[in-house]
Amino acid sequence: MNNHFYTILGWVATVTAVAMYVSYIPQISNNLKGNKGDWIQPLVAAINCSFWVTYGLLKKPKRDWPVAIANLPGIVFGLTAAITAL
Repeated sequence: MNNHFYTILGWVATVTAVAMYVSYIPQISNNLKGNKGDWIQPLVAAINCSFWVTYGLLKKPKRDWPVAIANLPGIVFGLTAAITAL
């Protein structure tokens, strides 16, 4: 397969990953309303995403932007979901 296919696949995967992490918004909303959800899964997701963002930004010779961008929302929404669940 050619590089164009992998570029498109990477960005489609990025969009779906961002959607997956944005789906924490209902849990965060419920947490803030007093209907606390589980905190461990979003915390572990945030930690995992931290590693992937670091990998994407430090990868040499060329940064892996789709990986970094796809996982950045996981840090924000994962930590927010975990903190509001406590």
